[in-house]
Amino acid sequence: RRRECTAPSRTADGVLLEDCRTFCSSIAWDFNRLYWRRLADWEQAAGPGCEQALPGDASDANHPAAVADSVADFWTLLRDLDTRNQLPPEIFVVEIGVGMGTRAAMWLDGFRKLDESRGTNYYPRLRFLLGDSSEASLERSKRAVEQHADRCSFIVLDALDPISTLSFLRHKVLHVHLTNVYGNLPDELAARRDGRLYLVQVRAYLPMADAVRIGAAAGVPVSEMGRTIGRLLEGGPESFADRLVGIAFWREVWEAMRLEERLVSFEELPEAEALLPAGLSLGHLEDLLRDAPSNFRFHLSSGALESFRNTLALLHPRGYLQVQDVFATDLNESRLRFQGPGKLEGSIVNRVNGVLLREVGERSGYDVHFASFHYRKDSPTSVLYTTQRE
Repeated sequence: RRRECTAPSRTADGVLLEDCRTFCSSIAWDFNRLYWRRLADWEQAAGPGCEQALPGDASDANHPAAVADSVADFWTLLRDLDTRNQLPPEIFVVEIGVGMGTRAAMWLDGFRKLDESRGTNYYPRLRFLLGDSSEASLERSKRAVEQHADRCSFIVLDALDPISTLSFLRHKVLHVHLTNVYGNLPDELAARRDGRLYLVQVRAYLPMADAVRIGAAAGVPVSEMGRTIGRLLEGGPESFADRLVGIAFWREVWEAMRLEERLVSFEELPEAEALLPAGLSLGHLEDLLRDAPSNFRFHLSSGALESFRNTLALLHPRGYLQVQDVFATDLNESRLRFQGPGKLEGSIVNRVNGVLLREVGERSGYDVHFASFHYRKDSPTSVLYTTQRE
């Protein structure tokens, strides 16, 4: 639900949680970070895990045929490198955003089976790194891949900047995989109106009826709602005397929270260039939009672009990045489909701007390709994969 984010503070029909600001700096992302940091607490109250909240009650990452094809493609790469005497002694694979560890287990099972059937003995040289910002996810993934424990390492990392944690693997990783991560990273919103470029500023608020209801259940006066939410985001549900009350309060606030919006012309923003993702200038963005619709909203996918650039640095010269997510590969799609921001359980989900990813990839020396996820009928997922330019 959207309404105009006007300059004066309006509290008669709602409790404001922040001043107008760019989407990337909104309190909404503090909620998103809290969800992944305290996933076990959320799921204790919610019941089914985050994968069961996805369309079809499962992640496309875990489709058996998709995983089998991924294994076969990777084995083919290894075989080609081996034939050329270019295969490294250690074969590094990284998965970022491991969830329950289901895909990692399926991939490792499939790779070991294929390797044994073809007698290539690559599996013992495999070093599979599972990375996630959520310690709860990493703990569950350990159980999922316990049959491959001697091949696996588990690392807490920031998906925005994996190279900072994995710098020891710079230019060594032969395959990096992510699923449903890019659309969950901090983002900026932009709009084009009558050919002019605008940044979308937002302001989070709670409708007054919801604030009264939630406050009464948790023993929080409406006048203390903002400060109480701030303590929750800083310290988690333990900021309440009763932790279970804190979890219920957190879930109710997230469900009720809404965003006001206003458009601010890029021409009026002295810091406009700094708000753009690294690798893009305002002039370059306007060039990309030259043939785009004159009136539409779109995502700058700031977090996805940052993650993308900081992941490419991990790749071996023959390595490749594969990302499964919901991408907009044509700017016209922004007029035809909902782009977000949307809510998925306790987190944010957005359609990822594949057009900008392709441009940034080219500037980094990689071609970016998109393929439809043909393994499940009517799946919204696409598969991004990279090839390094000669």
